[in-house]
Amino acid sequence: MRLAIVLHEGFADWECALLMATARAHLGVDIEVVTPDGAPVTSMGGLDVSAHLSVDALDPAGFDGLVICGGAIWGTTDAPDLSATIRSFHREKRLIAAICGGVDALAASGILDRSSHTANSADSLASLDGYQGHGLYRDQPQAVSSDRVVTAAGTAPVTFAVEIFRALGLGSAELDHYATLHGREHAAATTAA
Repeated sequence: MRLAIVLHEGFADWECALLMATARAHLGVDIEVVTPDGAPVTSMGGLDVSAHLSVDALDPAGFDGLVICGGAIWGTTDAPDLSATIRSFHREKRLIAAICGGVDALAASGILDRSSHTANSADSLASLDGYQGHGLYRDQPQAVSSDRVVTAAGTAPVTFAVEIFRALGLGSAELDHYATLHGREHAAATTAA
């Protein structure tokens, strides 16, 4: 199994890190880092990452899915146009996933007009030219998976990773346990008597 992870200058470190590490180290999934032009990028936190491929070199036939990381670039004119790549993965029935501002790229491509989804907020998508998926937006803190499209707010990297694994057919009792462990910090705190 092989995933293309699109990172860009200033990508949000935490949004795809758990997904990438778990996929590679525990599930044996090959991870290919893709950048808009194939050049190295630096994350918000200063992590330098080398690319394996450029967006233009992506062929959906060689991948099981495309994942787009978020970051501040998506709200600017510097955001890469990934629409053609997203639509080609969608036509080939490959998984497509985006988190945080990366969901803007899915909205721009038109695929969210026909798929349930979430994002950082409904308002963040409503302001995008051409977005018509208002009625399919789900206001929830967890990732949404619908017809091989996974979306999440930037605050949901755990459920984002889990829903991607499930959509790829990698769901299991162990994965459910893993998700529960990572979600424990969000449970109500108890005090010792």
